[in-house]
Amino acid sequence: TITVPEGFNWQVLARWGDELWSKSVAFDQATRGTADSQALAFGDNNDGMDLFEANGRKLFVVNNEYTNTNIIWGNREEGKPETDDDVRKGMLAHGVTVMEIAESDGKWSIVKDSPFNRRITPETEMDITGPARGHDLLKTAADEAGETVKGTWNNCGNGRTPWGTYLTCEENFNGYFSAADENHEVSAELKRYGISSKDWGYGWARIDERFDVSKHPNEPNRAGYVVEIDPFDPESRPRKLTALGRFKHENAEVVLAANGQLVVYMGDDERGEFLYRYVSNGKYSLNGNNSRLLEEGKLYVARFADDLTGEWLELSPATTGFASQAEVCVYTRQAASKVGATTMDRPEWVAAKPNKVEAYVALTNNKNRGIKPNEGGDPAPVNGPNPRAENNYGQIVRWAPDNADHTASTFTWSIFALAGNPLENSDAYAGSANINAGNMFNSPDGMRFDENGFLWIQTDGNYSDKDGFAGMGNNQMLVGDTETGAIERFL
Repeated sequence: TITVPEGFNWQVLARWGDELWSKSVAFDQATRGTADSQALAFGDNNDGMDLFEANGRKLFVVNNEYTNTNIIWGNREEGKPETDDDVRKGMLAHGVTVMEIAESDGKWSIVKDSPFNRRITPETEMDITGPARGHDLLKTAADEAGETVKGTWNNCGNGRTPWGTYLTCEENFNGYFSAADENHEVSAELKRYGISSKDWGYGWARIDERFDVSKHPNEPNRAGYVVEIDPFDPESRPRKLTALGRFKHENAEVVLAANGQLVVYMGDDERGEFLYRYVSNGKYSLNGNNSRLLEEGKLYVARFADDLTGEWLELSPATTGFASQAEVCVYTRQAASKVGATTMDRPEWVAAKPNKVEAYVALTNNKNRGIKPNEGGDPAPVNGPNPRAENNYGQIVRWAPDNADHTASTFTWSIFALAGNPLENSDAYAGSANINAGNMFNSPDGMRFDENGFLWIQTDGNYSDKDGFAGMGNNQMLVGDTETGAIERFL
């Protein structure tokens, strides 16, 4: 069940397979549906989401990150796809669901047949924007211009813009590519992003050749971006924002700097990868055209010093040695390695405080900290923001930009919470002083501030409730007072 405090209640709003239109087919538990029924239904495995309101209507936009293969194909004897339709059903369970919701008699539900209801999937046509648009690295047999692309998948965290659009973030895009020849050797550039000759069991290359890297080696370069969606315009085409860099995006935290420039903070969720920032060239206009703010700007990566200071290092041809900004935006991990950024313990969600110029990042865990380098060979020693070897619990790090300016190139930092288990009676496990028997948790993941400045924290980690995790129970949501340091369980 779901446990919440007295005075609160909970309900199921939408389930995998719930119909979005009257023409949809009701979910069939025996078959788990078909590709055609999935195309008209709520997707699978939710992560980032946001609520948009206008003219009395409420649109809920939800990422459908991936599928549990043994569940979606649970009607098959081996829990694997047996037909092309099985594969396509799994594919169409990915992406994003846009749905109108309404309240009646105290219960919320999907508004069937709303003109705003929409599924955005790995088959949806979208435009490529920013520095990498039209670059040779993004050109394929199906798109010789390198300007359009089909689909988005493994959508993890999210963000939203001041002009009312939704930002969905592509994370583990690599698990969907394979090669007909299992001995095919992928390039070093693709290996840095986890591409290999084998996928994670989804089998997409079986029905769509673009996922065969031996035949289309540029196709993976077209995934791993932040994608902008206009929820109130169902006819609009989503836009892949190459200016924000290519990596395993967690979320995209958008803030307006005091001077009106747009700042986007982003984490790359893999062991020993980096924390990024994008600063627009232009300034936000309340009634103007802001469409280019996420296309033209500068990309940075963070370097933390042990003396509690840090700096943002610009990623450009001049600083990285790449021939163009397009290459920087395609090979962003390699660019960050070249400038000597700080390897982090899996940067997940970033949250910026609304009433103070301050931002927080969830570093969820890193079993390799102090043990071995990241996939690019960058060392990952125990250091200031990553103070624990073989980090199984994670931590939340905060930084304050100098001069209270989100566009500043320098900042100061501290650890808000070092997760752990104080019952272990060991300094290596105890965590920071604000962690106690009543709020223990591990692997902080999703984070967002409410309008009062309280930090909501979701976990995605070990819920065995035994050994070093005894007393933590299930995954949970907590709320933190970042001024006092107090943290309490909520859900």
